[in-house]
Amino acid sequence: MELGTFDFRTGKMLMNKMNKNRQRMRYDCSNQAKGKPDLNTALPVRQTASIFKQPVTKITNHPSNKVKSDPQKAVDQPRQLFWEKKLSGLNAFDIAEELVKTMDLPKGLQGVGPGCTDETLLSAIASALHTSTMPITGQLSAAVEKNPGVWLNTSQPLCKAFMVTDEDIRKQEELVQQVRKRLEEALMADMLAHVEEIARDGDPPSEKEGGEEEGEEEEEEEEQDHDQEMENV
Repeated sequence: MELGTFDFRTGKMLMNKMNKNRQRMRYDCSNQAKGKPDLNTALPVRQTASIFKQPVTKITNHPSNKVKSDPQKAVDQPRQLFWEKKLSGLNAFDIAEELVKTMDLPKGLQGVGPGCTDETLLSAIASALHTSTMPITGQLSAAVEKNPGVWLNTSQPLCKAFMVTDEDIRKQEELVQQVRKRLEEALMADMLAHVEEIARDGDPPSEKEGGEEEGEEEEEEEEQDHDQEMENV
């Protein structure tokens, strides 16, 4: 309770002082309301009698400025730094559950970054070939060797920049031809072994004989059904 207007001698409230204090408080409140800044940055809406909102056109000094959105940013998800290390330790096994030997990388492919092994680099290149639409060039920046944590390009595998020459293409073609020749020999050997097995066990029943047996069985079933109907009659 405010005791500034109380007279302790008479024990009564001084009404004159109370009125002056009230007028002073009103004056202070009105001044505060007038000096309050408007921090609202939303565009105003035209207040009319129409039931539809009519927006207000905003005029700026640079009307040609437009917000340009890159659709590629919405498609490509950001990748973690050195994410290729997650592929380390993964091995392939054949049907006999034996470990498949990994291929040897060319001498031109050299890893970049801490703890980058040949197995990790091979998995990273294979992943980039299947998932990336960009050409695989390696890390083009020379500063990546000094500080790979800063200058590393996450869209390229962890290897130095390399160049595929005509000699590399010729060697790869020779390897493909050798593999195809070995596959052809294996298929021919399997086919000959299958023919010898059939000749050893005897000729299998022909399709014509099998069709005649099925026709005889159907005729017997029809005769049995006809006899059953005659008995019921």
